[in-house]
Amino acid sequence: MITLTFPDGAKRQVESGVSAAQVAASISKSLEKKAVAAVVNGTLVDLADPIPGDATLKIVTRDDPEALELIRHDAAHVLAEAVQELFPGTQVTIGPVIENGFYYDFFRNEPFTTEDFAAIEKKMREIIQRDKPFTKSVKTREEAKDFFRQKGELFKVELVDAIPGNQDIKFYDQGGWLDLCRGPHMTSTGKIGNAFKLMKVAGAYWRGDSKNPMLTRIYGTAWASEKDLQAYITALEEAEKRDHRKLGREMDLFHFQEEGPGVVFWHAKGWTMFQQLIAYMRRRLAKLDYQEVNAPQMLDKSLWETSGHWGWYKEAMFMAKSAGDETDDDQIFAIKPMNCPGHVQIFKHGLRSYRELPLRLAEFGNVHRYEPSGALHGLMRVRGFTQDDAHIFCTEDQMADECLKINDLILSTYKDFGFEQIVVKLSTRPEKRVGSDAAWDRAEGIMNKVLTQIAEQSGGKIKTAVNPGEGAFYGPKFEYVLRDAIGRDWQCGTTQVDFNLPERFGAFYIGADGEKKVPVMIHRAICGSMERFLGILIEHFAGHFPLWLAPTQVVVTTITSESDDYAMEVRDLLRKAGLRAEMDLRNEKINYKVREHSVLKVPVIMVVGKREMDEKAVNIRRLGSQNQTPMSLDAALAALVDEATPPDLKRD
Repeated sequence: MITLTFPDGAKRQVESGVSAAQVAASISKSLEKKAVAAVVNGTLVDLADPIPGDATLKIVTRDDPEALELIRHDAAHVLAEAVQELFPGTQVTIGPVIENGFYYDFFRNEPFTTEDFAAIEKKMREIIQRDKPFTKSVKTREEAKDFFRQKGELFKVELVDAIPGNQDIKFYDQGGWLDLCRGPHMTSTGKIGNAFKLMKVAGAYWRGDSKNPMLTRIYGTAWASEKDLQAYITALEEAEKRDHRKLGREMDLFHFQEEGPGVVFWHAKGWTMFQQLIAYMRRRLAKLDYQEVNAPQMLDKSLWETSGHWGWYKEAMFMAKSAGDETDDDQIFAIKPMNCPGHVQIFKHGLRSYRELPLRLAEFGNVHRYEPSGALHGLMRVRGFTQDDAHIFCTEDQMADECLKINDLILSTYKDFGFEQIVVKLSTRPEKRVGSDAAWDRAEGIMNKVLTQIAEQSGGKIKTAVNPGEGAFYGPKFEYVLRDAIGRDWQCGTTQVDFNLPERFGAFYIGADGEKKVPVMIHRAICGSMERFLGILIEHFAGHFPLWLAPTQVVVTTITSESDDYAMEVRDLLRKAGLRAEMDLRNEKINYKVREHSVLKVPVIMVVGKREMDEKAVNIRRLGSQNQTPMSLDAALAALVDEATPPDLKRD
């Protein structure tokens, strides 16, 4: 007999080797009917798998969160079967579950297009309607390879060869169609339901290697209900409307071009926003005794060898040397991928005392990291970007207080930009790491206390979590994940303890006892990449920025040319008051001009005519509204100056 423990704490003794399906049947007929899989000792398994011994057991129904991954996994298998039924000779390769869906890669002489989707979806629904059971079997390595060779599935033969020798070669049958798969699956194809949709096609090299054949990847999404599917489709449509690349073009903020892959060409309006963001951060840092520094863009590779980046990070770095044929030396430089080694050099320059600590060095440093061309995505994934980076050199006793100060700065910054839903995650020691266990114990102990304090101080508003084993090799870290206006999560801020770098460079300070001591080094970023953070802001606000951040805050425009001089006077007064104001005196109808500036997402349009000129007044039209609000010029100026004051200055 074995003992099973259920999620509610109840225990039951059953025969050894019983399956979760049998347990479900013994509990109730309705549970037997609803059950699709099981979680045994925290692992999702087939319902028919025997339970090996004493275990925790959760019977998974289709309505449970765990079933969603299975719905998508099963849908990928059905997609593959549908394709091979419709297009004989097509080879199947791999079909994993991904965020919000699944994909399957196919090899075919003629690539698939979205025009094939209707027929494929129809066939998928037929297969689901058949409701054939998923049945697992195990083959020997040679049996598996022979099976695929006979079918002409040469990619699958490669996959069998890649399976480690200590793992079973598992197959799943769904009514006569077999696929190589680790599992698990639900009980039958009918459990998938019809809440799925094929989304797009893309090219993908076999095993991600450009030397290998090109495959066609078909992406799909699948959900537990039609309601969930429609909600997802609506969210995608909203995300498309907010796409920062689209808005960047419409608002004339930035562009990319082939000669500079992954680097941004900032236009005047986009650069204005960038500088507003920098100015905001500078003000925040100045009040917290940060020293802004600037480390060189290029440093000899020997420095990066000392830091460990040349060994650990070389593939993501750019190398540089003189372009001339004849030079004094053959020195090789690395373009910096991060600011940290440079900041250690600044710390080391001169003898440091414990009385100087904590020393907070900040930099808006331009860094470059290689990203594969296929991974580049507007401002969100670039090769050249600006880090709002800082490094705090402190004693171990100061570490907790510094982490809390960083946390307050990060959270208040996000709040200023309208982000209220934040999750703080602590990532702990990975298997491969530097530093002693005792040092990790101390650091993780301090950061766990800080994590608890963060949750308590927020009154439960800030959610916290722990990611075991996800820390960097050189220390544990906090990750700050913010949620935007349409419910997407973005990891931005980090607080990272470093056991590695100060020691590698021989950094030290003189302690109170007169002895040399290695400082604790804390890496800190708030926005992370300033470019990426601006991309997030563009999508979060859908281009409707708060007045203080908008590139153009006010446009003054005229109804007729007789009020041109007054419009110029209004524009000049706005600028004198510190507002970013422009003027539109074109001989066009007022509705045309309003529409045009609305496309550019100008927050405030001031309309003036003869009456306004006579009365020293303006008509204010807000972005997204058809209403006009008449105001005296003095009142309008005062209101807009107040509204355009950045949130940090308002607090002062």
